[in-house]
This record gives sequence, structure tokens and C-alpha cells, in this order.
Amino acid sequence: MRLVKARVQNYRSIIDSGEFDVERLKTILVGPNEAGKTVLLKALQQLNKPDDIDGFDALRDYPRSKYNDITSGKVNPDSVEVVAGYFELEEDDKQLIPTEFRNCKYKLYRKLSNKGCHLLIDAPSKIKVEDINKSLIRMAAHMDKQYANTSVVEASVKPSDALKVINGDWVESDILSGEMSGFLKKWLDENYEFVDEGNKTEEVRHSELLTKIKCNKNHDEVLNILGKRVPVFIMFNNYFNVKPSIHLEHLAQRVEQNLLDDKYYDYGNLCLLKLLGFSARELATFGSTPSPNINDKEALKLYRDKLDTRSYQLNAASVRLTKEIRSVWMPNPNRPEADKLKVTADGQYLKVVVEDDLGVEVELDQRSEGFQWLVSFFVVFFL
Repeated sequence: MRLVKARVQNYRSIIDSGEFDVERLKTILVGPNEAGKTVLLKALQQLNKPDDIDGFDALRDYPRSKYNDITSGKVNPDSVEVVAGYFELEEDDKQLIPTEFRNCKYKLYRKLSNKGCHLLIDAPSKIKVEDINKSLIRMAAHMDKQYANTSVVEASVKPSDALKVINGDWVESDILSGEMSGFLKKWLDENYEFVDEGNKTEEVRHSELLTKIKCNKNHDEVLNILGKRVPVFIMFNNYFNVKPSIHLEHLAQRVEQNLLDDKYYDYGNLCLLKLLGFSARELATFGSTPSPNINDKEALKLYRDKLDTRSYQLNAASVRLTKEIRSVWMPNPNRPEADKLKVTADGQYLKVVVEDDLGVEVELDQRSEGFQWLVSFFVVFFL
């Protein structure tokens, strides 16, 4: 699915952004400092945030000028809509749902309480009691006539009477729930023997009723399918940049002693380690482990296996990053471009370097800011 329109309201400095379109290739937000550009992006991320990102907090996120409405109980956070996204279905999505739903749009919105709600736009309307009531009455009347002309056991109930037991307290504006549809389907199935097989009109009516009472179930199933296909929204900024050289022991100590006062400072580096499949402590410990005695074959083998494991995982991550970056980074065709990434470990240092076509390695921070940003983005995005 693709986000095509959004709206943010009741969030920090944004009272109501109004609905705005999201372009297919890129959408640029332009405004002076403190206009709310970053705030808007943070709200959009909450549509379907990564697991390690905090959700809405009424104390921090509800507009300060209106916060007294929360504390006084005038406003319930569960009733405050903060962010809404409108999604266009792509071909892969359409193949998973019934034909009659393939031209609809999907709307997801999230409340201040972090409760998510969703609905379909331009989809077949949900069936209400009023949509089938006349057909049910005519169907029951026809069944009663056949019932009267059939030898039945005394314990059997006339079709119209059985229907009254089911729908006696229904209101025409009621939407057919799953339970209501189940009762009606059972009634139609159990009394099908009273449909005159020579009466085409009643045969068609019986089939149409079965189709209609299944419609709401299909509607709910489509919502369930599309709800699982909403993309995860990742907000990336320069605070997440991967550092070109990481001292592993120092990073491990900051993690273990909970010294990450600024959660953004090490974020890119920690994401890189997750991508590699190691913790800072694992690599730091290995980096300070001396080579075993030459006569201790078992220890040497274990040491070599660990070394190879580290090397292979670093190489695999390097290849993956290089492949992704080459797919979007457009090098100058008139001169060689350093576009091969390498993640290497040397003692206590984990390094990210870029290798040119001659094999010369250059630290990541010596490349353009745009290239550094792209590398860091992919590292965070992969997780």
C-alpha cells in the first residue's frame, strides 16, 4: 500500500494541518524554523511506528494550550484523533482481496491513546437490516406457502415464525453483525427445502440473500488483510548517522552502564551492530582476546572459527549495503566513484569505509554528507 493523503491534528504545535496529498515520488515540506515540519513527520510515523519508538503520550504530545481539558476529564484521549493516513492499494494488495473491493482506499487513523482504527473508502457498503428486510419478508411468505403444502413433523416451526425469533428485536438501521448473519444463514439453509425449485424468482432471491449476508464478513476480512500490510513508517534524521569509527569497548560500557543520555548519539551505531548480528560487548571482548598458544590446537580452532564468523558476517552486511546503495546512488559516469562499502573490525574499532575501483579505502566521513546520510538511512531502515 502507498500513503497518498494524510492529516495531523491535536499534536504538539499542530492544531490541525488539514488534509494534504503525499506525492508518489517525493513530498517536500517547506517552512521557517519552528513551523512544525519535524512534528508533522513524527506524527505520521505513529501511523505504524517501529517497535522501539515510543507511542503518543498525552502529557507530552497533546497541545499544551488544551491540556487542561485532559486533566479535567473534559476530553478523553481515546476520543482524540491525532493522525490519519489514506492509502492507495497496489497490485499485490488487490490480489489478496475480493474483486469488488479492489478499487477501494484504506484509511488508518490513530488516537491520542494510541488506539488505531481503520475503515474502507469507496468499498461496497456494509449491509444493514433495511437492505434485506423486504426480501426476507417475501422469502418467508413464499416458504410458508410451501410449508403449508408439505407433510412436516409436528415439532417443525413455520419459516416466518422461525424468522421472527431471529430478527424480532432488530432495527432497520442495524448493520448486520457476524452473529446476525450467522443466524440468517442458518435459517436460509434449514428452510431451503421450502423454496419451490420451479420458481426462479425465489431461487434467485435465496441466492442474493446468502450473498448479501456474507458481504459484511468479506468487508471485515479485507480490513484485516490490509491492516497487516500497512508499511512501517521510519523517520530518519541526521542524529542517526553511523559514525565511521566506533570504539567497541567504550560503546559497550555506555550500553551496560546505561550512559546513553542522548538516545540519538549511538542510535546509528547500535543499528549497525544489530545488522551485523553482534552486540558491542561481543565484538569488544573478541577484539581484546589474545591469540591462543600455538600448541593449543583446540583453542586455535575455536579462535579461528570466531574470527571467520565475524569476518563473514561483516562481509555479508557490506555486500548487502553496497547493493542497496548502488541501486539509488547515481555515480558520475565521467570519473570513478567510490561506491563499495566495507565494514571491518580491527581490535577495538569497528570501521565503515568506502573502497574505490582501485581498492583505495576512504573513511565514510570523508565522503559527501549526502552519501553518509544514505548509508546511515539504509542501516536504520534494514532494522
